[in-house]
Order: sequence, then C-alpha cells, then structure tokens
Amino acid sequence: MSDAKLQNVLSSLSQAARQLDALPSGRPAPAANYVKLNTNENPFPLPTIVWQSAIAALERQYLYPEDDNISLREAAANTYGVAIDHVIAGNGSSELLGLIYRAFLAPGDSVAMLSPGFSFNRKLAMLQGAQLLEIGCNEPQSLPIDQLLVGPAKDAKFILLANPNNPTGTFIPIADIERLLAQSDRLVVLDEAYVDFAPDNGLRLLSRYPNLLLLRTLSKSYAAAGIRVGFGFGHPQLIGRLRNIQNVFNMNVIGHAVGISILAHRAVYEENHMHIRHERQRVATALSQLGFSLTPSHANFLLARVPAGHDGRWWQAALERQRVLVAFLPDNGLENCIRVSIGTKAQMDAFLGAASDISGSLKRGRSPVEPR
Repeated sequence: MSDAKLQNVLSSLSQAARQLDALPSGRPAPAANYVKLNTNENPFPLPTIVWQSAIAALERQYLYPEDDNISLREAAANTYGVAIDHVIAGNGSSELLGLIYRAFLAPGDSVAMLSPGFSFNRKLAMLQGAQLLEIGCNEPQSLPIDQLLVGPAKDAKFILLANPNNPTGTFIPIADIERLLAQSDRLVVLDEAYVDFAPDNGLRLLSRYPNLLLLRTLSKSYAAAGIRVGFGFGHPQLIGRLRNIQNVFNMNVIGHAVGISILAHRAVYEENHMHIRHERQRVATALSQLGFSLTPSHANFLLARVPAGHDGRWWQAALERQRVLVAFLPDNGLENCIRVSIGTKAQMDAFLGAASDISGSLKRGRSPVEPR
C-alpha cells in the first residue's frame, strides 16, 4: 500500500483510535527457566476433576458454544445464591469491564477510580472519549466517600472500586462500600478479582443496592487465567442490557466447561488459597528483613517499596538478570516499588534468593552478578 493510501486509511480512524500508537510486535515469551511473578497468575495446575472437563469439552470443538452462556450463568447463579438474570458471563472480567465502559460512557463523560488503580482503565476511558478521574486516597484501607461524592467526581457516570485493590493489595471494609452505595445514586462497579484472598466480600450487598455491579474472575484464585472466565452480578435491568451488547459467542466451549466444573468443586481450591496466604506472609517478612517496605496485602501479590538507592525499574532489571520477572508500575506513581506475584514455594525461594543476592552485592559495593 502506498504512503498516500495508508495515510488516507489512517485518517478514517475514529478520533480515539488515532490517539493510539500502532503496537509493535512485542517481546517474546520468557524462557521456561524464568520465574514468572509479574502478572498475578495462580501457578498451580487445574485439579484433575476440572482438567477432565476441559478434555471432554474438546470433543465438542466443532460446535459453537452455548448462546448467552446459559449453563455457565446458571452454575454461577446457584453457586453465589442469585437468580440467573442477575448474572453475566464473560471472556474474563476484563471483557465485562469493557462492556461497562461502552454502555455508560459517551465523549465528554467521566468515570472515577481510586488511585493507584488498574492502569488499563485509562485506555478504556480514552476509547470512549471519556475522562478517567483518579482519586487519591490518604488512608489506603478506607474509602474517601466525600471525594467520590463531591468535587470533580460528583458528575462521574460510575465509580470503579477494586477490592482488594490492584496494584496495592489493600482492602476496604465492606461497610465503607455500603455507605457509598447508600449515599450515591450512581453505579458503583466493585471489582473483586482478588476477593478469595481477602477477609470479606460485597456479594451480600447486591440484594439491597440496585446501583451495584460486582465483578468476579476465575483467573486469580482458581488458576484459570489462560482460560478466561469472569462474571458480573447486578440488577437484571442492568445485566440484561450488558448481555444485549455482548459479542455473539463471546466464550468458548472449554471456558464453559472449566467454569462450570470450578464452580462445582471450589472446595478443592482451599489448600491452594491457604498456600498463597502463607507464602504472602513469609515473603513479606523476608523482604522486610532485606530493607523493603511492604504494603499489607489481601491479594495474591505484594507491593514492595525497594530500599533507598535504586528505583523499582532498576530492581526489576536486576531481578530479570537473575531470571526472575516482577512488575514495575511507574504509571501509577509507584516508581520506587515492585509488585511480586505469589507463586509456588520453589518460585518464591528463587525470588528471595535473587533479591538477597542483589541486596548483598549492593552492600558490598558491587554490581549484582549475572546468574550462573
């Protein structure tokens, strides 16, 4: 295609799409000998009984998946004690979050989110021509209700809360969220992606507050990140409209089968969840001894402020040279932090070993060594 033709094609893009750069090809996947602790995955394999459901689903690969995800929605409704018309199923909760932005926002609108928060929300708002209002919070374990009800946020079409929060791992008491729901007539989207590692959840609020939309996923606590299964729970008038703008056959037969099986066998994941909580505390204690400052976490990751002298990007690069991958989140004002997913004991031992080696090298005035 000639340059003139290409420029003509690009000029036809929507204003929002024109603001986006074309993505490069991206980095290759890390080698198998890297310890991957940068994207909050649950590292354990599917239980045998769930795995068998995925294999059986492959026998139906020539058929389209069930329309409107009815059986999966019914399984979620039975599991969480709501009616089926209160449930939407999605290709991960990220698909459902995108639907909410499309349904509620027009150019010039705004949405409010606590900061720091999930940075992808900036792109979702921008694609709708809307503004993302990032509301800072002086007390990370309480909800700044007044700031969400007055000031710039008072005209936001909806309020987005992640509880526990990503990337901090902090948890807001459910009583605070209920006070916000009671005082506001706007939609509150409560993203509970990490709630199975937390002390409480907001599910009981659904029956009392029609302005609540609650999101869940099987990616974090049920080790199904690659299969992409998420749910939204809310009033049927809201859920029904979101289902009506959803892509046809938005999920696949394996996602349906695995999702139904996980919901039927949640008890087999209790040991998995206990492991994450135990390792989270063990790693936090060990990092504190190395000079890191830890934010109390109720998720399957830790946000760690690195020791003085180097920033988070430096530590991320130093750990990667040791074949350990962690997240660096400068867009959230966390330049001096790294976020570390909680993996298996062997993975966390490898991470702590690498962090200890780097810390020791710095104390001796040497550059961290390359891995053997």
